[in-house]
Amino acid sequence: MDAVEQIQKFTEFFDSGYKEALLRCVREDKQHIAVDFSNISRFDPDLGDILLEQPEEVLKAAELAIEQIDLGRDAGRIRVRLENIPESQHLMIKDIRAKHLGKLHFIEGVVRQKSDVRPQVTAAKFECPACGHIINVLQVDTQFKTPSKCPGCGHKGKFRIAEKDLVDAQGLVLEEVPESLEGGEQPKRMRILLMEDLVSPLTERKTNPGSKIGIVGILKEVPVLLRTGAISTRYDLIIEGNNVKPLESSHAELLISEEEEEQIKEIASDPHCVSRLVESLVPSIYGYEIIKEALLIQLLGGVRKVRKDAVVSRGDIHILLIGDPGAGKSAMLKRIHYVAPKSRYVSGKGASGAGLTASVVKDEFLRGWSLEAGAMVLASDGVCVIDELDKMSRDDTSAMHEAMENQTVSIAKANIQATLVARATVLGAANPKYGRFDPYGIVADQIDLPPTLINRFDLIFAIKDIPDEIKDKKIASHILSLHKDPDSIEPEIPTELLRKYVSYAKRIEPRMTDEAMNEILEYYMKMRASGSGDGGVRAIPISARQLEALVRMSEAAARMRLQEVVTKREARRAIDLLEYCLLQVGLDKETGKIDIDRIATGISASQRSTITIVRQIVVEMEGKEGKSIPIDDIIAEAKGKGLTEEKVEESINKLKIGGEIFEPRRGFIQRIP
Repeated sequence: MDAVEQIQKFTEFFDSGYKEALLRCVREDKQHIAVDFSNISRFDPDLGDILLEQPEEVLKAAELAIEQIDLGRDAGRIRVRLENIPESQHLMIKDIRAKHLGKLHFIEGVVRQKSDVRPQVTAAKFECPACGHIINVLQVDTQFKTPSKCPGCGHKGKFRIAEKDLVDAQGLVLEEVPESLEGGEQPKRMRILLMEDLVSPLTERKTNPGSKIGIVGILKEVPVLLRTGAISTRYDLIIEGNNVKPLESSHAELLISEEEEEQIKEIASDPHCVSRLVESLVPSIYGYEIIKEALLIQLLGGVRKVRKDAVVSRGDIHILLIGDPGAGKSAMLKRIHYVAPKSRYVSGKGASGAGLTASVVKDEFLRGWSLEAGAMVLASDGVCVIDELDKMSRDDTSAMHEAMENQTVSIAKANIQATLVARATVLGAANPKYGRFDPYGIVADQIDLPPTLINRFDLIFAIKDIPDEIKDKKIASHILSLHKDPDSIEPEIPTELLRKYVSYAKRIEPRMTDEAMNEILEYYMKMRASGSGDGGVRAIPISARQLEALVRMSEAAARMRLQEVVTKREARRAIDLLEYCLLQVGLDKETGKIDIDRIATGISASQRSTITIVRQIVVEMEGKEGKSIPIDDIIAEAKGKGLTEEKVEESINKLKIGGEIFEPRRGFIQRIP
């Protein structure tokens, strides 16, 4: 089939089925039209086959055919963007070979890097300096071409550029999706070139780093220049994009049909809506109803607020699960990773600070330095699931602080100063300090994570594996029945519908009512007033951070029922969740009261009180005995004030760590002025 016949066939094809769509393109001033490949195949199978084998020539014929159709006014050149490419043309990056060159293919992957949009020459007109003849040269290769001689007078030498046709162009680096890799495989990368309408501001959002996309394009070879200026025998590969399709979208872009919307509203109107949603969230894990409810509230999140003074209140609810081995933490995390409309999963030693936030890398394709986003940036507007959090080094966990509270990642390296958006909800899991919880010890003392990091989690759950005959029998029966028949426990609400329920609910922005605010205020004031005053130091049972967490959780609870307002019932649900966590983690055994400083600073109010008394004794004895004070004298003096030897030694160690005192010789201490 020659070019003339191809143009004729395409003219008939567009006239018969796409005339209205073309007229709409002209009216809306669009420069592209989406064409379903299956329609071309049905119209003429031979034309479809040639399009797959020689896409560049056939697409040019299709665009010339559009120019011949009378569309009322000059529409300019309308590009043909292909959709629904046959399965035979779907290709994985690792399977690309020389035989695929010049053919049309569909590949999918995750965008790792992205260059700026820059103009590229597609055609140039040159003027002959001798006779003034205009020569038109198409720029199809990567190197700029100039005429070898003038067709009019035969002049050879330099030609003046009279005019250039420029189009917008952008480079991407696409990496294979992790799900497609087998054990031990390194993910392969492919360079993508996008031009014209594929780099418009509207389309650019689909190709941000971290987005999962599918590319319909033509595989081409790129010559590699050696240092000598000669062309190497080895060529690089690039895919010239014809169409971009987003494969993984955030909750705002998830498409929900009218039928699904009706099903969602029907679930929300059920009086047992919350229990149905909770049971469907992680059906394979027995029990943990309170934790599952918290995870559902985390998926929905609160409302993000930006005030006029540019201060932002985050809406994301961070949760930390600390539990004994084999308690089902990782299974819950994997399920949340699967249910969330957008998420990233990382694990302990396999994650570094740069891998979680962002790194600056040197890249040959984009020339110079470029920014590569980490997991928390890639999971923006979604959930970042971090397993084995306790296995990470302190330097790496410190990189998470800014991303968790301010929801940004700032980086200043290699002449790149940037602030990336990281509106990710963090769900972390860790094991206790000694591998397993001591059932008689205090939970807060057994968490081996920096207090500054723990303080950023809104809810902390301690999962203890304590033998209980009745409970153990139920768990064992549940696990064994799952092994006998893996599909015996089906979630009441299908996973796809649950994902869309979460997406639909997140679009609602509930407002706080006066009764809900009063309920939270009363609880906050009651808790603040309950601090003990022993030794002149009051325990701080709750802080403003927990107050904000209560508001976020109340809003998420309202979203659970698709409500526009937060009522007293939702505020009570949030209070019950927070109180459950505080009793587990923030209880001071010496005073019997909740003390948030056990989590926030690692030192409880009673410990702080003891430290204050010891510090006072040291100052008083320094005036009597000189700079070096015997530790035994301090212990004897403290006993008179009701302190035990163990407490005094613990306080002296804390003051040493804090840099207030030092031990000049064994058994003596001295204050640092």
